[in-house]
Amino acid sequence: MSWEDKVRKAEPYVPGEQPNVKGMIKLNTNENPYPPSPKVNECIKGMDYDRMRLYPKADIMPLRKALADYHGIDVAKVFVGVGSDDVIDMAFVTFFYSDIPVLFPDVTYSFYKVWAELYRIPYVLKPLDKDFHIRPEDYAQKNGGVIFPNPNAPTGVLESRETVEKIIKANPDSVVMVDEAYVDFAGENASVLPLIDKYENLLVIRTFSKSRAMAGARIGYCMGSEKLIKCLEAVKFSINSYTMNTPAIDMGVASVADDAYFREHVGKIVKTRERMKEELKALGFTMPDGKGNFVFAKHENVPAKEIYLALRERNIFVRFFDTPGINDRLRITVGTDEEADKLISALKEILEGA
Repeated sequence: MSWEDKVRKAEPYVPGEQPNVKGMIKLNTNENPYPPSPKVNECIKGMDYDRMRLYPKADIMPLRKALADYHGIDVAKVFVGVGSDDVIDMAFVTFFYSDIPVLFPDVTYSFYKVWAELYRIPYVLKPLDKDFHIRPEDYAQKNGGVIFPNPNAPTGVLESRETVEKIIKANPDSVVMVDEAYVDFAGENASVLPLIDKYENLLVIRTFSKSRAMAGARIGYCMGSEKLIKCLEAVKFSINSYTMNTPAIDMGVASVADDAYFREHVGKIVKTRERMKEELKALGFTMPDGKGNFVFAKHENVPAKEIYLALRERNIFVRFFDTPGINDRLRITVGTDEEADKLISALKEILEGA
């Protein structure tokens, strides 16, 4: 037996391409087209570099406290990690620990399947309906846990709080994780955060990468009952006590402090998203009424891959998933108004020549 026979094999998650092309329009990874709050920039410029020789506080209390105050919850109900992927990874290891399969949608964030297979967690994929909605009855069966994004990715479809609560109610003996990476673009009352005091088994996951324009800082967090957070911390501190760096903690606090900037720029993205939907429909595209910072569009006549490649030739990058069931669609991140105009102009040219 060679050393290779003793190595765990994994099929890794494939993130969106990170091209480096001059003058490109990058609409493939759901990044925010606007910079972070100016308070974040001030924080960077005023940072004391001598602090880099010291470990950060293991409990990440400054950022946890800022988030707790912002959301109006107790700090003991907040857990912070290195991006929401790190938080979800930790949650998989902590809460999905039985021989009973966990449940998540068949069209969803593809990292869920990667984690499940990496950690040898049994799972069952539940199909969405014809309109890309979750069917709550599919999750009303014995399981080892439940996870889904809301709004979903890559579809952008938002489930109502009532629908999500049906799933939580049906699973009192499992942890239900709602991944709200895109919820800030979905309007008031879209989040199920108010339910964490009602359901001890609910974990709500957020990220700074989308609405707060801080993908490069790698900040994610989740909120849930104090009991859930203590379980997460016990596992985290068994792996690495110092998972978040000092600059990220400081920048996160600065971002949370500038709510006016945050709301203004989320509003800009939502306005551009709605305009993009109408202009894409006029070009023959159909799409769900997505509530993220992206659209999930299908053209009635021209194959998605053909459009994807033609846009790429013009240095406009969008996301094409070569996966059965969704390979007829493109996921297009909402950029600035100027980027949206250039996208629509390029699409008109491509479709006229198709």
